Amino acid sequence: MKRDIILAGVGGQGILSIAAVIGMAAVESGLYLKQAEVHGMSQRGGAVQSHLRISDSPIASDLIPEGSCDMILSVEPMEALRYLSFLAKDGWVVTSSKTFENINGYPPVEDLYNEIRKIERHVIIDAYSIARELGSQKVSNMVMLGAASEYLEISQDSLEEALKALFGRKGEGVVELNIKALKAGKNGVRI
Repeated sequence: MKRDIILAGVGGQGILSIAAVIGMAAVESGLYLKQAEVHGMSQRGGAVQSHLRISDSPIASDLIPEGSCDMILSVEPMEALRYLSFLAKDGWVVTSSKTFENINGYPPVEDLYNEIRKIERHVIIDAYSIARELGSQKVSNMVMLGAASEYLEISQDSLEEALKALFGRKGEGVVELNIKALKAGKNGVRI
């Protein structure tokens, strides 16, 4: 088993939390993990990306070579497109439909969606609306993780346990909300 994942978005959208949950779940499942530092501006509004490499055998490098990424998991559609050169021919793009229009000349949203739809294996999900229905748009990142979870080869139970470990100090309500968001994202994707 090997999974190379690029996490992409903008600062403040929860990329680090997604990486932490996947990483904890992978390690607790007995898998090897390498993670590159988050590149970009991790402050609110700046482009952010991280490389996650998960395998059942040792991993030499924390950087994913171009053309070999199994998944781009993005919380912003234009950020998903930024890393397409890394995607393997049979790779997945899983992205939120919600844009973060923080630059002049941001492309028309339908143009972004049309580019993503050209990729055979893609998911575009309205994570923001799903999270809002759950009571907090802050959990849209966990909705995105849920949407991608089918393709990670990490069990749902392991992801939920990682959420409990990561958010447990914030209280049971926060943990339960994040687990609901994870499940809602998984249930929101039917391919």
